Amino acid sequence: MGQLFARRALGDGPSRPDLVASGKLDGALVDWAFYRDGHRDHRINSYTEALGRAKRGQGFVWIGLFQPTDHQLAIIGAEFGLHALALEDASEAHQRPKLERYDDTLFAVLKTVSYVPHQDLTATSEVVATGEVMVFCGPGFVVTVRHGEHSELTGLRQDLEAEPERLAVGPGIVLHAIADHVVDRYLEVAAAVQADMDLIESEMFTPRGWRNIDRVYQLKREVLELKRAVAPLTGPMRALSTLRHPLITDETRNYFRDVDDHLLRVKEQVISFDELLSSILQAGLAQVQVSENEDMRRISSWVAILAVPTMIAGIYGMNFDYMPELRTKYGYFVVLGVMLVACTGLHRLFKRNHWL
Repeated sequence: MGQLFARRALGDGPSRPDLVASGKLDGALVDWAFYRDGHRDHRINSYTEALGRAKRGQGFVWIGLFQPTDHQLAIIGAEFGLHALALEDASEAHQRPKLERYDDTLFAVLKTVSYVPHQDLTATSEVVATGEVMVFCGPGFVVTVRHGEHSELTGLRQDLEAEPERLAVGPGIVLHAIADHVVDRYLEVAAAVQADMDLIESEMFTPRGWRNIDRVYQLKREVLELKRAVAPLTGPMRALSTLRHPLITDETRNYFRDVDDHLLRVKEQVISFDELLSSILQAGLAQVQVSENEDMRRISSWVAILAVPTMIAGIYGMNFDYMPELRTKYGYFVVLGVMLVACTGLHRLFKRNHWL
């Protein structure tokens, strides 16, 4: 791959037009620059010249793209000799985080996440939004391909340019900076989700808190979205922290070990979120069952209370000639008193047993 990139950059064969100046990357190109000794070389305005210098080992080119077309990716692939399978993955969003090696080129897929602020958590609230960053890292070049509005690498290039001693390490340090930026965002989002979880947990264990069960389910779905971004990345980060590759120096491996440590911490946090939400969801379902049982006991109690006067009235409605108190002057009131005493006694009994 590196040899193919070298031939393209030298312009072997027919002369090739400047890729940037020709406008072939218009609409997708975010920024590009040539870096030498850790500094952005502003004297080089020609993309073709930058590629030539990168080939000769005088520095490296870093080009950033946002949602390029398949045709634009094909042009970039031909320019740097990128593998067709990697280009196919880069053209399609919703890829699983991974790290692949094609000869001397590394291809990494990272899922980015962003916390979506909301006034109140509802059953339809979006809490975690995701995007993707694909990184091609090879001798003399770095190509980043972003998908989704929440895949921004805001300020990353400027931060690295402010540390020329780090940027001088080469393309491998750019890959680390991107991975570190993505994992730091994981930590920020996890902290924001923690606040939502504390709120929903406190509300769930209030009277009638089970009415919030749909909000718990929605938050669980959002946490699963975060989990799908974090968990699969642990393998690639562990590989980068131990990988023997010309682009990954011993110092860079130490940096990747630090990122791997942060990633493991946020992974454990997200897993605990999922487990806690499952427990809260089960507690909510248990509350629903308890509430239904209480409602059934109340209904049954009132049915039992009303059954007494219904029974007595039913007996006196049978039209017999000889029944107690029929000829008594106060018989009607006596029967009403019996009904009242019986109903009051049942009500006090059910109240004492917490059925009412």
